[in-house]
Amino acid sequence: MGDLPEDRVNPNFVFNSVGIDFAGPFYIKTKLRKRDPPTKIYVCIIICLSTKAIHLELVSDLSSEALIAALKRFMARRGKCRKILSDNATNFVGTKNEINRLFKLMEQQDALFQNFLSEEEITWSHIPTRTPHHGGLWEVGVKAFKFYFKRVVSNTCLTYEEFLTILIQIEGLLNSRPLTPLSCEVEDLEILTPGHFLIGRPITAIPEPLKVELNDNRLNRWQLLTKKVQTIWKHWSKNYLNNLQQRHKWMFKRDNVKIGDMVLIKEDNVPVSNWPLSRIVKLYPGKDNIIRVVDIKMKTGIFKRSVSRLCVLPIER
Repeated sequence: MGDLPEDRVNPNFVFNSVGIDFAGPFYIKTKLRKRDPPTKIYVCIIICLSTKAIHLELVSDLSSEALIAALKRFMARRGKCRKILSDNATNFVGTKNEINRLFKLMEQQDALFQNFLSEEEITWSHIPTRTPHHGGLWEVGVKAFKFYFKRVVSNTCLTYEEFLTILIQIEGLLNSRPLTPLSCEVEDLEILTPGHFLIGRPITAIPEPLKVELNDNRLNRWQLLTKKVQTIWKHWSKNYLNNLQQRHKWMFKRDNVKIGDMVLIKEDNVPVSNWPLSRIVKLYPGKDNIIRVVDIKMKTGIFKRSVSRLCVLPIER
């Protein structure tokens, strides 16, 4: 396995070097009247190569003007980037013609787009032809966004404000995923997320009453939107924790947990997204040297728990 690219490992400003990809088309309503035809839009997904922070931007159409406007909005809020990586247009054979047209635009870089890049001193590069795995970092961002967006929104045609609200909250969710512990101290239960690089602390939303279990016909349109966002969190937590607690056949030996590992504690009758975070401080090996019981350090004290009730965060592996 080769070394990671320089942009992935060298410290730099957030979004100094980014990967860019697109998802869509999606359809929104300009008004709530049923007779009005839906409007086509796209989502531009921009991911920082060093911090994995994600920025989601709406694009009205696949023209050079719309793409330049999206990049200007992005740089006005996140700061100017110096290097942009994207897929090669030939990687999109068989996909929608609109996406092909967009990436051909970026590859050929017409005069308007080339002037913009030159004025902003931005270097735009493409990965080699037929090597989409070279852009795995931003492909993962596209996959994560589409997976939860489509399962929650489905075929619902949202208004512009509703679509934008869900889009930005998904952005906050993706920027809240754990990267690594902030320190090796047993007393420190904080974890580093992409949000720390953006605002200096974890990204948190205003608490809202749970509406996931309520019927749609009992909710107004804004409450229905809140329910969709809460459902996204539910899907994210359930899917993410399933990846943490993988089940393997007993013929395969698994590594023991170790002191200092950060874990989530499974709690009955508590939403998955609210499971507490803790750190392992003591091990109790059995006669076969397999760890089945540990002491964990929480904010409220030290407790003994079975390993089967813990989900080890992959940032430790």
